Amino acid sequence: MRWIIFIGIYIVLDIYAYQAFKTVSRHGWIYIIYLVLSLAVLANLIYQWNVPEGNRLTGPRSYAIGFFLAIFVPKLLMFVLLLGEDIVRVIVAAVNTLMHSGNDFSIPSRRTFLSRMALGIAAIPFASFLYGMYQGRYNFRVLKYTLYFDDLPEAFDGYRISQISDVHAGSFDNPEKIQYGIDLLNEQQSDVIFFTGDLVNDRASEMDGWKERFGNLQARDGVFSVLGNHDYGDYAEWPSPEAKKANLSALKNVHREMGWNLLLNEQHFVERDGQRLAIVGVENWGAGGFKKAGDVDLASEGLTEKDFKILLSHDPSYWQEKIKSDPRKYHLTLSGHTHGMQFGIEIPGWFRWSPVQYRYENWAGIYEEMGRYINVNRGFGYLAYPGRVGIWPEISVIELRRGSQPV
Repeated sequence: MRWIIFIGIYIVLDIYAYQAFKTVSRHGWIYIIYLVLSLAVLANLIYQWNVPEGNRLTGPRSYAIGFFLAIFVPKLLMFVLLLGEDIVRVIVAAVNTLMHSGNDFSIPSRRTFLSRMALGIAAIPFASFLYGMYQGRYNFRVLKYTLYFDDLPEAFDGYRISQISDVHAGSFDNPEKIQYGIDLLNEQQSDVIFFTGDLVNDRASEMDGWKERFGNLQARDGVFSVLGNHDYGDYAEWPSPEAKKANLSALKNVHREMGWNLLLNEQHFVERDGQRLAIVGVENWGAGGFKKAGDVDLASEGLTEKDFKILLSHDPSYWQEKIKSDPRKYHLTLSGHTHGMQFGIEIPGWFRWSPVQYRYENWAGIYEEMGRYINVNRGFGYLAYPGRVGIWPEISVIELRRGSQPV
């Protein structure tokens, strides 16, 4: 039933898009190419989601989603523009009829102008989604921040942190591009590297072929990691509860095989010159229907307000729910999860927007409340839509400084 409704909506949008092409051009071959392309994209999407793959986001499925979005979103924009004109035209015609007016609102040139405008506007997301799939998903950016803390231990003044999140190895298909991102991360020469969850889409086996590359991450104090909601295998179909449990165990072993220190509601101290910094790692805790395995109380046993703490928590909603107001004072929380929705507009220092901001209060970058900070990494990889538009894959580099923020 849901596919029937979906196809019905798709066809309605197609009718409007077809009318726009027909109004602007008299070349019949343009209509044919458009209809064939539109139907092929729809047929591929339906096929990919009905092959026996369970709920797995395979490569072909991701590309089916990507091409669908590249066609569907532009058609939706054309539909809104042209439907608005149709509604106005009907209302004016009805008023003219009631008032016995001879004015004719159905001016062909107006429809032609609106159709051209609709096609021009629709071309922007069409090109953007295709670019995001071809280039945007590997357009790695290094974003650097400096944060000041009055109570930072002197030995850690100038301490450099690199953070990545949301690898989603099951989506990768270009080893050279991924190696470029890993090399770029190593080039930052940070003191420590943090990974904040979602190493895979569902299965530990997705890291086969990638373990050696990510195992080459280098930092003086090592690599620390936590689990994300996708790492538990909750979105896949398993033959038995034991199989799902075995997958999670295998994924934990992947972290260890790569030399990463996986923190499962636990803590680790980094020491320098007799001073220490606490790294606290919690399992996934997400507001709403997301998994709630995180336990900051368990992870923080023995810690006090005086300890300088960096907390790793995949989902930033945990920061809003509990961490930012915790009396133990978590100085810096590092999260991911949102991906910045892999779509948005960011003009540094001026404007930032993504649809994900209507779901998450903290969705990308640095936020500060009550003297506590959170950085939400935009993600290293991608999921579902195999691309990024405006929200690029990110390597966060944060330098900790002792003292007050310069004015």
